[in-house]
Amino acid sequence: MKIYNFKMSMLLVAIVLMVSSCTSTFDQVNTDPDNPSAKLVPATNILAYCERYSADNMFDSWFDLNESDGFSGQIAKWMYNDEGYYSFRPTVNTQSWNVCYYTVSNLQAIINKSKEGSNMWAAATIYQCQIFQVITDRWGNVPYTDALKLESGVTKPTYDKQSFIYPDLLKRLKVAVNALDVAGDALGSGDVLLNGNITAWKKYGNSLRLRIAARVANIDPTDAKSTFEEILGDPTKYPVLGSNDDNVFFNWNAEYSEPYADYFLTRPNEYGVSKLLVTTLKGANDPRLSVYAKPTTNFTNGTSTTQYDGYQNGLEAAASVAAYSGIGTRFMAVSSLTGFSPWLRSCETYFAIAYAASKGWNVGVTQQAAYEKAVTLSIEENGFTSSDVSDFLANAGKYDGTQEQLFTQWWVSVFKNGMEAWSLFRMSGYPSGNAVAPDSFYPGHNTPPMGYGYPDTERNLNTKNCSVESAVEVDYFWGKQMWWDIRTGLK
Repeated sequence: MKIYNFKMSMLLVAIVLMVSSCTSTFDQVNTDPDNPSAKLVPATNILAYCERYSADNMFDSWFDLNESDGFSGQIAKWMYNDEGYYSFRPTVNTQSWNVCYYTVSNLQAIINKSKEGSNMWAAATIYQCQIFQVITDRWGNVPYTDALKLESGVTKPTYDKQSFIYPDLLKRLKVAVNALDVAGDALGSGDVLLNGNITAWKKYGNSLRLRIAARVANIDPTDAKSTFEEILGDPTKYPVLGSNDDNVFFNWNAEYSEPYADYFLTRPNEYGVSKLLVTTLKGANDPRLSVYAKPTTNFTNGTSTTQYDGYQNGLEAAASVAAYSGIGTRFMAVSSLTGFSPWLRSCETYFAIAYAASKGWNVGVTQQAAYEKAVTLSIEENGFTSSDVSDFLANAGKYDGTQEQLFTQWWVSVFKNGMEAWSLFRMSGYPSGNAVAPDSFYPGHNTPPMGYGYPDTERNLNTKNCSVESAVEVDYFWGKQMWWDIRTGLK
């Protein structure tokens, strides 16, 4: 994972002011100017750091491409592919844990220093809930209630059950969204995610509520149903992401490169699209195939009739690179260095609504209408026209009302967000071809990992609390089944 110094001008100004000020007290003299206290740094600067740091580290090769993207069945490793068949590095698992908790800790610093109910307080709360959602989706039961109480002397936080975390995230998000006020305090230039747009933060928070409600719909239907019906029953009070202009993307620039593309510059032959993804898109004559994947080099050079071919996930042997399709240039090329990292798409909101409608909940729209809008948003996001959408929906993508179609299309739409694609598969078992890696380092399983095992730092330093949770792991990498994953027959 890449860790950069975030050289924002505002932060530099703040540091310069602290360094240049004269002082006669020991406490001030002994302050490290390169590590200013959160109490001294403006909240907007900390927000900027959190937004950039999390996007850089949670959408990079280690956190996303190497493992969760492979577990989801969308991306396959061509070489250096230990992680591809579940032989992973414990140090990376520890670093991933640290990235997540470092981010929520810094967001807590914003929450602590901001007036409760202010826009800054609300935005930091929404973003913190987003990161906690990823944390619990990745590891299951985790430190939550006690996680950020170091200043109160809590060095060994207890673990909260997912059955508590998800409902609590829904409550916190509702409070935060209701606190947002377009006429209230400005977020400042540090909001590099949504540019200080309070309405955009409202949509983000509400759609995140729908994502979480959908995640728990099978295991906590009462809470999930009430969330969907409350939000969709009052669109003025609770707006949601509704167009591709609303997509919550962290956009990169010439100074700070998008992580996928940045890695591609030095390792162009490490990742390709999976056999499952190519087979799924080919089978539906899906136009997104030409965006998600590159033609094989053999096809380009005229030595093969196969234009797109995906590599099987989980093979120990390295791929013959020229025979398989790389990740498309929208996502992994020199031209995509100024690309994006996707936290939440508008199409996801409508897939979630279609899912809720399939359960008979009152969401103000039919399952078919929500499904078709979701597919439309996804195809158009990838650069295709309304006629391309119409053609797809009239043929292989035609609505059939099945959970398999709904979840497969939902899975296809979240390409480049490995954590979400993996979670959708674990929720549903679709697409059904996402089988365990054939050369798995941990044999005996019939499905990709259920979750991550806990990092060594927790096992060694928070032993008493972690041991209860780690005791039910099947093995260190396969982890344990999520609370919301109700599939049966898994091993």
